[in-house]
Amino acid sequence: MADAAATDLVRRIRKQAEACAELGSPFYAALLERLADDVAAGGPAAMVLAGHESDPTDSVLSLRLLGAVHRLVLERRAPLLATSYPSVGGTGDAAAAWPALRDVLVEHVDELRLSLQRAPQTNEVGRAAVLAGGLAHIGAWRAAPVRLVEIGASGGLNLRVDGFRVEAGDGTGVGPPDSPLVLRDAWSGRLPPTDDVPEVVARLGCDPHPVDPTTTEGRLVLTSYVWPDQSTRLERLRAAFQVAQRAPAEVVQEGAETFVRRLELVPGTTTVVWHSVMWQYLTDEGRATVDEALDQLGARADGSTGLARLSLEPGRRAPERDVEFLVRLRTWPATAAGTDTEDRLGHVLAGASPHGPPVVWD
Repeated sequence: MADAAATDLVRRIRKQAEACAELGSPFYAALLERLADDVAAGGPAAMVLAGHESDPTDSVLSLRLLGAVHRLVLERRAPLLATSYPSVGGTGDAAAAWPALRDVLVEHVDELRLSLQRAPQTNEVGRAAVLAGGLAHIGAWRAAPVRLVEIGASGGLNLRVDGFRVEAGDGTGVGPPDSPLVLRDAWSGRLPPTDDVPEVVARLGCDPHPVDPTTTEGRLVLTSYVWPDQSTRLERLRAAFQVAQRAPAEVVQEGAETFVRRLELVPGTTTVVWHSVMWQYLTDEGRATVDEALDQLGARADGSTGLARLSLEPGRRAPERDVEFLVRLRTWPATAAGTDTEDRLGHVLAGASPHGPPVVWD
């Protein structure tokens, strides 16, 4: 591995370690620091990651690798490493985990290198807190049943949002109180109008590599990309699997660009196009294609049909502000479209965590 390429790769791994620490995964933060040291020293990690030095930052190379390692742990194929992984009852001791992880990199080098070709499949159901509140706002705007459409849907778990319970700190909220998945203390600020939550009458998503959460393989894939010391996220995911078993949703294997171009509006309904933390995986051309397709679809909206675009993506409230994860909503029929990406995503409803809660409504 060339020195310049190795230096840049080490920098990006350390940056991901910082992000994991900030987002509440000290276990992954520590392992990523060890991984960066190993790449810098030309160790097994450098061998596994060789050839990926120029992968885009947004492709989260180091998380792809750790997801593949986590899968080995979940499959009981890395028993010594499993003793340190909290997701399977381990200690959470990253210092003790590192020597075993280094051995796994050597033993499974070919399999791990193959896994790097796959994009992460994180179906973060905490983001249902954003989606549920957004649907409440959409219901207040237009009283009609919703056709819920998700681009970059992964396993489509959030297409079952009306089967989840989402609550503010005082216990008020939306969704069935007896749901297996309850997102408590998920909302604060100026709460959404919960009396206007529309009925979801259709659920459809797309993903280049869809996962079926009703199968053992699908559940394994989705679990492997959850950070192993984040027990709340793991519990949410496992609860969402229960909801998925009884609420069908179709996720087709297709990119967002062609999928959105095929969408049609249905009289008597509002079509809601939802996406969360996936915009970064599209090319500039792909993003422009989706924007233009939604503009064209929205131009056909009228009194009998409606279109809404709801998203949770990184952005800025103003050019001088820091980047946040912003909840944005745009509706059609509406005024003329904005000219830049931020306008096309719509106006800001809230700020949130990349994993969903806490959602602070404006």
